[in-house]
Amino acid sequence: MHVAVLGAGVVGITTAHFLAEAGHEVTIIDQAPGVARECSAANGAQLSYSYTEVMASPSFLLRLPGLTAGTDAAIHVRPPLTADLIRWGLGFLGQCTRSSAAANTRANLEMAVRSAQLLRDLRDELRADFHYRQAGKLILLSSDRELDDARRASAVKAELGVRANVVSIEEAIDIEPAIAAMAGPYAGAVYSPGDDVGDSSEFAELLAERLEQQRGARFLFETSITGLIREGDTILGVRTAGGDVEADAVVVCLGAWSPALLGKVDVRIRVAPVRGYSLTLPPGRTMPSASVTDYGRRFVVTRLGEKVRIAGYADFVGFSTRKDGRRIQHLLETARAAAPQVADFGCPDNHAWGGYRPMTPDGRPIVGGTRLDGLFVNTGHGTLGWTLALASAERLADAIAPYAYSYRNDLTATPVTTTEASSSVST
Repeated sequence: MHVAVLGAGVVGITTAHFLAEAGHEVTIIDQAPGVARECSAANGAQLSYSYTEVMASPSFLLRLPGLTAGTDAAIHVRPPLTADLIRWGLGFLGQCTRSSAAANTRANLEMAVRSAQLLRDLRDELRADFHYRQAGKLILLSSDRELDDARRASAVKAELGVRANVVSIEEAIDIEPAIAAMAGPYAGAVYSPGDDVGDSSEFAELLAERLEQQRGARFLFETSITGLIREGDTILGVRTAGGDVEADAVVVCLGAWSPALLGKVDVRIRVAPVRGYSLTLPPGRTMPSASVTDYGRRFVVTRLGEKVRIAGYADFVGFSTRKDGRRIQHLLETARAAAPQVADFGCPDNHAWGGYRPMTPDGRPIVGGTRLDGLFVNTGHGTLGWTLALASAERLADAIAPYAYSYRNDLTATPVTTTEASSSVST
């Protein structure tokens, strides 16, 4: 069966990988000139298998006064007010209960555990470097309330065999001496020895090369997607600025741009763009080996080879880039004040980047079929796209398998969904 995968980020490329492994002919279409040029280009590089906490939670509600007043340094809210955004916001607030946050976090955690195993297996097959390391992760916490929340979360994670140990700041320094030079003050930390780091862009490029050379996948870059070919309740392909591409099934992996395309065929998903930023700098005097997250200031530090990646923030600004320069400068100044020795902050070439994370109200990706035959989605991963990519791609390939079976047997296909799909889908 010929499957068109829309989007060549890490989610699209891993989706194409599992589809090709299942024997499908695959075409990947993207308007960018190459692989991983948007949200996967320069993210925080952390494979946070143990830290899948969703944004929609009771603790987020405590930030609302600062968000409303515009005084929250890590999250800015300046989006154009639309009916879709209002629906998204109401759905988000509805998920900010302790029970919903726990269920959504656990669902992501289960997917992350599977993703970790898949990446380690695939890494052995690729036999190539994408700055992958089993680095461990430290989340630095600033208050007793944060420590109490972390202890509750750690107990849930332990049930799934995931280690996320609450430690004192002295124990954290023993684990990662570089944080002794960080400003703090910190009340303690969470240490997850099983978390990894890696460059998602380089990984996606390696996997795309393998797809093309070993699986015969076709890539259509610099190709604007203008719509989907629909006949009744069946999708027959993709419309592009360069002509139609016929396909037996289409998988939309366009991240924050997925709702716009799906809306053209009256399929509604609740995904909002949340802008994040990063800097990539030469190392400082005390570059950490473990990946480090300053939870209160909302930034992360990750060593990638001989470089340091600093990333952070979550801005609800629609698709605006108007204040990128200001936000990137603020990120640099915040990281320099909190961790002055981790990087060469004076380097003029800081590789500043901004990208749109596709966020669902419940924080869980949308993976599976739609009400239209032959149309599938794999999107809405929020800040966990790199972490969850392989597991969600495997799940998508499993979801498409019954449709492919019906196709091969020349039967009328019925809509296929997955019981693990996010509740953020509507039609």
